[in-house]
Amino acid sequence: MQFITGNLIAIIVVALLLLKSFVVIQQGMMGVVTVFGKYRRVLSPGLNFTIPFIEVVFKKISTQNRSVEMEFQAVTFDQANVYFKSMLLYSVMNGEEEVIKRVAFKFIDERSLMQALVRTIEGTIRAFVATKRQAEVLGLRNEIVEHVKAEIDNRLEEWGYHLQDLQINDITFDEAIIKSMAQVVASNNLKAAAENEGQALLITKTKAAEAEGNAIKIAAQAEREAAQMRGQGVALFREEVARGMQNAAREMQQANLDTSVIMFSMWTEAVKNFAEYGKGNIIFLDGSPDGMDKVMKQMMGMNKMMDKR
Repeated sequence: MQFITGNLIAIIVVALLLLKSFVVIQQGMMGVVTVFGKYRRVLSPGLNFTIPFIEVVFKKISTQNRSVEMEFQAVTFDQANVYFKSMLLYSVMNGEEEVIKRVAFKFIDERSLMQALVRTIEGTIRAFVATKRQAEVLGLRNEIVEHVKAEIDNRLEEWGYHLQDLQINDITFDEAIIKSMAQVVASNNLKAAAENEGQALLITKTKAAEAEGNAIKIAAQAEREAAQMRGQGVALFREEVARGMQNAAREMQQANLDTSVIMFSMWTEAVKNFAEYGKGNIIFLDGSPDGMDKVMKQMMGMNKMMDKR
């Protein structure tokens, strides 16, 4: 009975030792093994064998991407406070043994690593922002990220890490600066609106002046053509009257009649037209014998001039 009991205990001890010898490392993790406190080797993901009670898994290190949010303040060259909200994405460089050793032993714990990483990035951004004016900062997101990556990559490599990405999600200023910036934007918008309105008014005035000038030119051209046509009409009318009078005078001479009768007839017709179409206007005519004689002499003189032609 004692023999059976001793064998059972031995089997149990061996089984425990075997179970203790196997270590499972999850995917995305690396195991660091030490022997009596001294680094021995690195365990890959999966099932690994260790010497029980001698080899100890000192630390399990994640090779996956890790992120942390940061909020901090910086001061620009012109003494304006700038508040940043950013997200940091970083990871272990690779699974090589030397890299894993640096990650495992550079910092005493994860908290110390995060503190050093965050403070280093904050200091780099503060140093960069201190050389810029507050009006420039809003447009320098990409430049800030590139500057941080260039400055911090070498230092992170010494720690075994790599900076995957740095996103600056928000940049704000003190309330007084935000109000002043809003006033500047509003005034610039008002200035642009006034300039656009002035340009539109100038264009409208110019087009109106051009249209008015063109209308005046067209009206003047039309008036000139109308006056020319009226003159031509009057000339033609006079030619026809002269031709008619000449024919009438020729017929009167052939009939041995006095041609002054034609002039007298035209005169009486003119007086008749004055009376019919005068529309209330007063026309003074000399109806005395002397006036009649004077008119007849003038008409006979015109007749003789026409005969000479």
